[in-house]
Amino acid sequence: MNIKSLKKGCCIALSVYIVLALVFYWIGGDQLHYRDVETDMLSAGAPIGEITKDTVITQQIEVEGGQLTGLTLIGATYARQNTGTLQIAVQDGDTVLAEQFVDIAAMADSSEFDITFDPIVSIPSDKAELKITAPESVEGNAVTLYVGNSMSTARNQVEVSLSDEEHVYMNGVMQDGALCVQVHSRENLWFGAYYWYIALAGLLAVALYCMYLVAGMQRGKRLLVINLCAAFTRYRYLMKQLVSRDFKTKYKRSVLGVLWSFLNPLLTMMVQYIVFSTLFKSDIPNFSVYLLTGIVCFSFFSEATTMSLTSIVGNASLITKVYVPKYIYPLTRVMSSTINFGLSLIPLLFVLLITRTPIRPAILLLPFGVGCLFALALGVGMLLAAAMVFFRDTQFLWGVVSMLWMYATPIFYPESIIPSNFMVIYKMNPLYHIIRFIRIILIDGISPEPKAYALALLVSFVPLLIGATVFKKTQDRFVLNI
Repeated sequence: MNIKSLKKGCCIALSVYIVLALVFYWIGGDQLHYRDVETDMLSAGAPIGEITKDTVITQQIEVEGGQLTGLTLIGATYARQNTGTLQIAVQDGDTVLAEQFVDIAAMADSSEFDITFDPIVSIPSDKAELKITAPESVEGNAVTLYVGNSMSTARNQVEVSLSDEEHVYMNGVMQDGALCVQVHSRENLWFGAYYWYIALAGLLAVALYCMYLVAGMQRGKRLLVINLCAAFTRYRYLMKQLVSRDFKTKYKRSVLGVLWSFLNPLLTMMVQYIVFSTLFKSDIPNFSVYLLTGIVCFSFFSEATTMSLTSIVGNASLITKVYVPKYIYPLTRVMSSTINFGLSLIPLLFVLLITRTPIRPAILLLPFGVGCLFALALGVGMLLAAAMVFFRDTQFLWGVVSMLWMYATPIFYPESIIPSNFMVIYKMNPLYHIIRFIRIILIDGISPEPKAYALALLVSFVPLLIGATVFKKTQDRFVLNI
């Protein structure tokens, strides 16, 4: 690499950064500026009683983020056609912040109904009082609301401990339980407010680093980025041959060949879909896409790390005869697995179309999630490759660890079944954050919140840094042990 090509590369990098910053802001949209929050709803226990013109129901609600967008309640009509209006007010003390009216005649029996506040209601202290009345209703021509004191989990009902403030009051008398209400709110995110400042700071950082590279090359300094680019250019043909060899070896003497990249995830999904949606009654929305996304992502990670594990000992004849940067061997194994991963995304696209899941512009963010998955697989793969040289039992231990890792990742079950006191430990799983990131893009069709980007980067590049460091410190002793 000469100084001219480096300057050209820097100009391209700056141009790509500007384009990506603009496209990301367009795709990210509202998700960069705020986060929608929904509280859990209590399970319906019993009706509170007829809400007539002499009835006043009050209850404190907590509005996370301080901006109330809507409410969901469960009402009942006593299996009759009632008339009148249900008046729902949101108050801060004696001050009425918002008021909505529900047509009682349009209410369905024992069903949820939504109330939307437009414009959004600002709650000063993140807590407000819900006041419900029915000025026109009389006995025999009134509706009711459900209350409860338990919450449904994946296995059973769990009783919820409620303070006096959290109970529902009817005409000033505390009732047993609280209203079955789900609070929809919005929390402003600082990232959206300062996005262009952050983008400008990033552009400045890239420009300064480019200047540092150019100055370093002019002084003859050995810089990591320049050395990597030079190595990839010099050994490009070898890398291509290694990737091609690994890909062809996988399907050698196979009748269906590359078709297995399509069939494997689909057949696995079909088996698990039948088991978990029929026998175990999974109620995950769009379960087929949810399941196949998890299968495809974990299959890539498992294949890439397993292939990388033997990348050094399996190429002993090359390593002992010809000098090649040793990190190229695990890197090409992961690159080979990436080809299979790309092919397995095709059946995932078919499932998206079959299930009529909308494909929105947010799908353009998929390369970010795939890149994080690649970095994680490479980091773990380099660590395993180095360990395998000195400790051959690594391959057997990794078989057990990868199986445990699969069950510790929400592939075919929802994260809601994990007890809340274990969620902190559970979220230490890097695959949890990356797969969740990809599912939000594919299933919800929106950009994940900024925190999800930071977590995905953290859980992928920290293992990459650890794996690369261990690999570099031990690579000089590989020849003595392979």
